[in-house]
Amino acid sequence: MGKTTTRKGMNGKALIRCAVYTRKSHEEGLEQDFNSLDAQREACESFIASQRHEGWIVLPEMYDDGGISGATMERPALKRLLADVDAGGVDAVVVYKVDRLTRALGDFVKIVEIFDKRNASFVSVTQAFNTTTSMGRLTLNMLLSFAQFEREVTGERIRDKIAASKKKGMWMGGFVPLGYDVKDRKLVVNKIEAETVCHVYRRYLELGSVRALKDELGRDGIVSKKRVDRYGCCTGGKPLARGALYLMLQNRIYRGEIVHKDKSYPGEHDAIINQALWDQAQQQLAANRINRAIGTEAAQPSLLAGLIYDDAGERMTPSHANKKGVRYRYYVSKTLFQGSRHNAPRGRRVPAGDLESLVEERLRQFLRNGAEIFNAIEAQVADVDECADFVGHAVKLGLRWPDLAPATKRQILMNLVDRIDLTCETLEIRILPGQLPAVLCGEEGPESIERQAPGEGPSITFTVPALLKRTGMETRLLIDGAGGGPRRELDHSLLRLLGQACRFSEMVMGNRGKTMAELAAEAGVGSSYFTRILRLSFLAPDIVQAILRNGHPIELTAKRLANDTRLPIAWEEQRTLLGAG
Repeated sequence: MGKTTTRKGMNGKALIRCAVYTRKSHEEGLEQDFNSLDAQREACESFIASQRHEGWIVLPEMYDDGGISGATMERPALKRLLADVDAGGVDAVVVYKVDRLTRALGDFVKIVEIFDKRNASFVSVTQAFNTTTSMGRLTLNMLLSFAQFEREVTGERIRDKIAASKKKGMWMGGFVPLGYDVKDRKLVVNKIEAETVCHVYRRYLELGSVRALKDELGRDGIVSKKRVDRYGCCTGGKPLARGALYLMLQNRIYRGEIVHKDKSYPGEHDAIINQALWDQAQQQLAANRINRAIGTEAAQPSLLAGLIYDDAGERMTPSHANKKGVRYRYYVSKTLFQGSRHNAPRGRRVPAGDLESLVEERLRQFLRNGAEIFNAIEAQVADVDECADFVGHAVKLGLRWPDLAPATKRQILMNLVDRIDLTCETLEIRILPGQLPAVLCGEEGPESIERQAPGEGPSITFTVPALLKRTGMETRLLIDGAGGGPRRELDHSLLRLLGQACRFSEMVMGNRGKTMAELAAEAGVGSSYFTRILRLSFLAPDIVQAILRNGHPIELTAKRLANDTRLPIAWEEQRTLLGAG
């Protein structure tokens, strides 16, 4: 850590400006003509003189702290020394012993950080401690390791003390929540604020929405708790944000409890919210979380959320991704949410639109088939005329299904469908025929229907051929078996790639002595990319035609084609590699 400088001595050595720091804990003896501080300084100056051949010189500035403990950093001379080091006026700090500088490892780390920042060295003359040498630096690193150990042990002790105190119900500080004040380091109820907290809970249950609650409280002028810190700065007193309201509605302190990590313990303070009001609020929050997860209030709710399972028997969860302003929805296996593809090789990630279209179309076929409906409800409805009425309702529902609101579709599916299993080759849709009369003739709408418990009553299973093929992280659905049905739209990424390959080929053919790098720069792409895309101009004509007609294998994506550096020149080998034979 020795500092390299342009200052030179008479012998050509770089000058090392040395500051001597001295300290004595007690004032006793400082009145003498030659005291402990003088003795320390004399020893340090003698050591510096012995290093004169290395360019060491002593600075005239006196850094003496008399009658001050080494356990504190609040020392005038030390502060001046650190300021001079930070200003670049000191190259080495020399002390009689290390404990003259500090007795606390934590403070020692802070001081050395300042030295290291300015490339200043540290020397203890009686302990052969010198950071200008490799051995000195090794010793320093050992001390820093012990300092780190000390900090970690201290942190563990503090965490254990906090955990033990919270188990006893003690409040361990922090922001005082609205509804409480602090007296003798304990929470006591503030009656005026406590009424506001109760009002917030009651209004949330009546409104059923945190967003609506926030708007109402803002209009009523209800604000957060005002706090004044020890410096006199005032905070709070602002309208309650949605995040703050969510925290308030879930804060177990209002139930008279203290929380540590994921556990709660009876607190020493009084509760503000009674058990009944608390339970109702938590139930409402849980219901709202489910609605947000399945998107029943969204413009495009996940119709099959909670109903669909993969071939491993795990429930698939709705997910989405946004790319260039477009929202792509998926159903994803639970294992893929919890780990990587490597840890969940059987996990599925399937486009939501494909699955939902399959299920909706099969249910529409069922509803519009009078014979199937009659057989499904015959055991429950003895009267033939009533059966005929139900059949008529079912046919009408099947015809107007595309015009139904997404939320209505979702409610019907939740009541009618028991579960949906996505296997490698089929989609198994199991419905509950016992729900049909209620779904078809529910006077208050499908949301008022009580769902039949799983396993109770008969069920009907529809099997839809649907072959799963993996393409990267995503799994595509091929309808009607391995042959695959026609795609709904062209793969524009592949078409753009072929067009780019054709343009690059024309640039090469019209080349007038330019290198590939120059052509790539002219096209505005990298040389490697230019070469890879150019290779696609040698694709077999039948593969190109298949792509243009949208008849290529679904695994043949633009990403795979652009990144495949093994593309052979022989057309037959291309067909084998790309699966287009």
